Amino acid sequence: MSNNEHLRILDLDPWLTPFEGDLNLRMRRYYETKARILPQGGKLTDFANGALYYGFHRDGRDWIYREWAPAASALHLIGDFNGWDRETHPMKRGRNGDWEIRIPESAGLREGSAVKVHVSSCLGGHDRIPLYIHKVLKQDSDNSFYGVVTDPDKAYPWTDGAFHPAANIPPLVYETHIGMATEEERIGTYREFTETMLPRIRADGYNTIQLMAVMQHPYYGSFGYQVSNFFAASSWYGDPEDLKALVNRAHELGLTVVLDLVHSHAVKNFNEGINCFDGTAEQFFLSGGEGDHPAWDSKIFNYGKPEVLHFLLSNIKYWLTEYHFDGFRFDGVTSMLYKDHGLGTAFDNYNKYFSMNTCLEAVTYLQLAGELTREVRPEALLIAEDMSGMPGMCLPVSAGGIGFDYRLSMGVPDYWIKTIKEKSDEQWSMWQSWNELTGRRPGEKSLGYCESHDQALVGDKTLMFRLADKEMYWHMDKASNNDIIDRAMALHKMIRLLTSTLAGEGYLNFMGNEFGHPEWIDFPREGNGWSYAHCRRYWSLADNQELRYSWLGEFDKAMIYFLRNTRLLDTKARNLWADDNAKLLAFEKKGYVFIFNFHPVNSYPDFFLPLDFGDTWQVFLDSDE
Repeated sequence: MSNNEHLRILDLDPWLTPFEGDLNLRMRRYYETKARILPQGGKLTDFANGALYYGFHRDGRDWIYREWAPAASALHLIGDFNGWDRETHPMKRGRNGDWEIRIPESAGLREGSAVKVHVSSCLGGHDRIPLYIHKVLKQDSDNSFYGVVTDPDKAYPWTDGAFHPAANIPPLVYETHIGMATEEERIGTYREFTETMLPRIRADGYNTIQLMAVMQHPYYGSFGYQVSNFFAASSWYGDPEDLKALVNRAHELGLTVVLDLVHSHAVKNFNEGINCFDGTAEQFFLSGGEGDHPAWDSKIFNYGKPEVLHFLLSNIKYWLTEYHFDGFRFDGVTSMLYKDHGLGTAFDNYNKYFSMNTCLEAVTYLQLAGELTREVRPEALLIAEDMSGMPGMCLPVSAGGIGFDYRLSMGVPDYWIKTIKEKSDEQWSMWQSWNELTGRRPGEKSLGYCESHDQALVGDKTLMFRLADKEMYWHMDKASNNDIIDRAMALHKMIRLLTSTLAGEGYLNFMGNEFGHPEWIDFPREGNGWSYAHCRRYWSLADNQELRYSWLGEFDKAMIYFLRNTRLLDTKARNLWADDNAKLLAFEKKGYVFIFNFHPVNSYPDFFLPLDFGDTWQVFLDSDE
């Protein structure tokens, strides 16, 4: 496509016509940036090779270690191999801020060696973790972190060569956190997840796993969203090889594996992270206050800097090739797109998307990130966490879009929470539910969900706990009769079925919520005595056939298999009936007719729905039951 070609996004959404100049500017920036980083042409995959150059590599029997620190005055490699001596192994400065040292085998550096790099700069001398390190461990003596040398020539014995994510199959995403996936009050491991969770997810019918908190983060309670070491798999759950075994086994089971990628910001920690690595915040981040995220207390990348693009794009290629991930869920996309990070902004008109507040450099980076991902894995899945509704987010770059496959329908869970909290059953609007669940940008796909991990964090409640509250502690056994529990069970199932069928071209669920996991998520912290009591999943509740949780789990399994086997999410729904007084909502999708009765007390045995298709009908599921 040339930069003068008509943009298809304008045909899909005529309301964008007044902003044609802004869309052309978007595309111009994309072409200019691509030409800047690829002056000789070629592919992005040839540019994004930082992990193949920097860090630790073999050269015969010797080791080569390279680092990028343009503002540093001196670098010295230190580790257990040289007694952490800050003078014996100086690195040589090369071009473009690169540093290098060759370490002969006789020096004692080997796979498993503990290392850091001593960086001298305008801030003085500090011991830092190498930027491209693949493994980071915590030191028990003082809770500090250090890098561990891994052998890049030691190949993992992958057996997933026959696996390819099915193209054009609606993703049914099981959002997971490996550390929380155990019922015990501790941090779960990659190996345990492989043995216990993968079979459960496959049996429940989901076809895609989203792995949260995999990139190395020093504070466990950050849910993985304060990344310190971008090329290291989190050591909270085990070794890098254990993560590879997890992905490999998931592929053998036919499961697509998506990484929760955090490129929207970075932890500001000096000792663990990349902040001021060469002595300047500007090495990776915007300068001054622009480089500080006001809500997350973290650092903001400078997406307009070629070296930062090289670092982040190399990171994308690394996770795709080294760990065989099948795509990414990009975290915090709204924060990236706007200079005010979307904080407090109501995106109620198109001017909000095209203004001085838009970060065009971030838009360009996301376009390049998607293009690179497709070069490495053409069938990869790309999901954007964007609550703003940026036009073109899920359209190809060639159409004037940003290049994602799906955006999360982030307004849907907010709608359900607001409805449950603020309205009585008699006030629920069927027309509003229809509009909230079906309103999407033309030509763009969404992942529908009624709750993710966000809705279960401390200070909030899972959907089931919000509906049933304390009654869950006493009346979830099948022998018990309780009106509150009955209502909660019915609405939990109806909300999920309605959301999964209407709110997107794919569906997402956070682990445990499918069976109505009680209470909330609270990571161990000083305020709760570093307790893991609320940072785990009670699988025994779902497996106990004497409890109603098993009914919720069985319903979810049937729902997921129905969505999967009918390919229901491939098509749009057609409204057949919406009655706010009777609380009835009916629609047709792919020849299936859905009739929801949300009235708290009325049943309608004589309800007549005129249909303009079909001859013989069979009741598949009755919500009154």
